[in-house]
Amino acid sequence: MNYYEVSLLKSPLMPLTYESQEEIDIGTRVSVKLGKRKNLSEAVVIKKVSKPKFKCTNIEEISYLIYDKKTLDISSFISKYYVCSLGEALSLYTPYDKTIEPEDKIYKFDSNIKLSFMQEEAYRFCEEKKQALLFANTGSGKTEIYIKTIEKILNEGSDAILLMPEISLTPQMEKRLKKVFNNSVAIWHSKVTKKKKQEILDGIYKGEIKLVAGARSALFLPFSNLKLILIDEEHDESYKSDSKPRYHAKDLAIYISKKYDLRLILGSATASISSFNKLPFFRLKETFFDTTKRIIFDDSTRDLSPKILSRITKTLEKQNQVIVFLPTRANFKYQICTSCGKSVECPYCSVSMSLHKNDKALKCHYCSFAQRIPEICPSCNNGVIHNLRVGTAEIETQLKELFPEKTIRRFDRDEIKTDSKLKSVLNEFNNNKIDILVGTQMLSKGHDYHNVKLAIIIGIDSILNMNSYKARERALSLLIQIAGRSGRKGEGEVIVQTQNEDFFNYYLQESDYEEFLETELEFREDLYPPYLKMAKVIFAHTNGLKVKDELDKYVYILKQNKDIEIVGFGQSPIFKIANKFRYEIIIRSKNVKAILTSLHNIDSNMATIDMDTIY
Repeated sequence: MNYYEVSLLKSPLMPLTYESQEEIDIGTRVSVKLGKRKNLSEAVVIKKVSKPKFKCTNIEEISYLIYDKKTLDISSFISKYYVCSLGEALSLYTPYDKTIEPEDKIYKFDSNIKLSFMQEEAYRFCEEKKQALLFANTGSGKTEIYIKTIEKILNEGSDAILLMPEISLTPQMEKRLKKVFNNSVAIWHSKVTKKKKQEILDGIYKGEIKLVAGARSALFLPFSNLKLILIDEEHDESYKSDSKPRYHAKDLAIYISKKYDLRLILGSATASISSFNKLPFFRLKETFFDTTKRIIFDDSTRDLSPKILSRITKTLEKQNQVIVFLPTRANFKYQICTSCGKSVECPYCSVSMSLHKNDKALKCHYCSFAQRIPEICPSCNNGVIHNLRVGTAEIETQLKELFPEKTIRRFDRDEIKTDSKLKSVLNEFNNNKIDILVGTQMLSKGHDYHNVKLAIIIGIDSILNMNSYKARERALSLLIQIAGRSGRKGEGEVIVQTQNEDFFNYYLQESDYEEFLETELEFREDLYPPYLKMAKVIFAHTNGLKVKDELDKYVYILKQNKDIEIVGFGQSPIFKIANKFRYEIIIRSKNVKAILTSLHNIDSNMATIDMDTIY
């Protein structure tokens, strides 16, 4: 009889010992019985052990899928660093199929891309440095450098991954990559069907697919000869997972590339402070097309002010396109009563509900509860609900009334729910069938449209005024990304509606983002990342007293550790979500080991741990 420790996939449990008559390779996926559960649980064999003193259950099924040593090692790191079980870390990965023999095919690709002198310099810099940051202005041609680098790696017989932050990036990128790499490239994200994903996996197993471009989950695909990881828009916060394991795909890619000597290129026009501080960078400022951009500031508190409407009218008269950006997709961020001043709150979460006019409903963006729009205030029973801070659908409605003969569309998560819808809207916009596109942060991604001559940014102050050490970085980065959508070729205008003109104007016109990063690094020294590590622990429970006691207990325990500092603790900004009361502790330390030891010592089923928290 053989005895093995197995890690249960997606389970927080520690490894358990099972027995088997058969010899099983380490890393093999198996099925086992767990307690009184009727269905078998999937697990991974992680270690062969000697016969234990207790009675063991038999391993029920042995599959042909296997996780290699590299996957087991990286998963072990994820479980230690991001404070989760090995089974939870392994569940990120797709295993290899050991029944499929990879075909020995030699692929040769020729992109026919001619790089400019400065692009060539950037390309060589990224080749000389194993890990590099391509700090390249909007419109400077990062994608050409990516493609040339991928082409070289694939022509050497190796594999590559290109990560992108949102599915909104994929249609244009897919077109450009398929033109060069044909069927050797696949696109991978949450909207890809299960059937299509299996086809992609079969292609990877056989060695037919050499490049995958996609969202952060593409980092965990079973390539046998991975030599290059590219991360586009590396500053984007969607690379950080908001569910367990709360890994950061960019940070993990840096770790993997250094540990296994892979090439890594991070690219962004608004590089993140952590990457700017951590990696050698090449600054690429020249753009493909001669562009002149005029920045106009508008301090009006009206959403569609006379200044904005005047510029829209002039742009449309010249048969050019307009994009309008807002930070939130809801029609209004808050519902305020004109009599008592209270907002309409979700009954299960301590947040104001958002108005979705097209659905005739108020919706909670945290637990998805929805209700009909009340005619009078539910708090005082006589006031009228006033809508404060406008959102995408309301702007779309107003613009349709003001410009009835023009085609106006929305581009947000409520409107764009499928991959096909995404492609159709972007194609229509690219073919000048849409005059004005109104959207949220999806608009800030690297779309390349030459007929957009006006970008309007409303509500940027709500991001600048967030209670976060990253507020300035988020606001300025977002503004530069949106501004980059206007005047890609020729002249362009950007209207920024803000009460903070001095801050934005300095870095947009008098200085640049690199100086901002250097200034911000000085500000963060001895206080915030990248100089020290921060983590957040959230305690949540339906019993408010019970969860408060749990918080107090761990505040006391953590205060005993002199190597870490409690930055703050108390009620979470959103005190209640899905009927659970929430408290949090934020800790920081220059000592990584001290902070991780403290986090691993938290033994509470109410606790959620977020290492390297971004909030």
